Amino acid sequence: MNAPTAKALPHPRSAYRHFLPIATRWMDNDVYGHVNNVVYYSYFDTVVNEYLISQGALDIASSPVIGLVVETGCSYFASLAFPEKIVAGLRVARIGNSSVRYEVGLFREDGEQAVAQGHFVHVYVDRATLKPQALAGTLVAALNNIKI
Repeated sequence: MNAPTAKALPHPRSAYRHFLPIATRWMDNDVYGHVNNVVYYSYFDTVVNEYLISQGALDIASSPVIGLVVETGCSYFASLAFPEKIVAGLRVARIGNSSVRYEVGLFREDGEQAVAQGHFVHVYVDRATLKPQALAGTLVAALNNIKI
């Protein structure tokens, strides 16, 4: 039997290196009146890709190497609901030869503690063959800028 894992605690905003404001949308809410859990992953994907595009490390239409999600996780601490404005914080926890662990915190617009936080692990692959590729210099530089 595996030992129980410790419950995650919300990170402060200061634990992240890059920030992106995101407006919730009416369609993000579910029938329970809050943002549905799967939408949080969309916010994670949005901040990661916005950062990579803004740093010149990803051209979504023609980059020969792309990142594929191979692992995700999220801890939820409080509900979000439309029409709240949120801020996604981004940092890099680990850079491997062909993989990266991105960590994301979601904050209320003026909040200092994450209402949710999670991670994506991307493996970078050749777009045509889907074979893992070593991380390119431009990507590594961008990742190092937000590494903890």
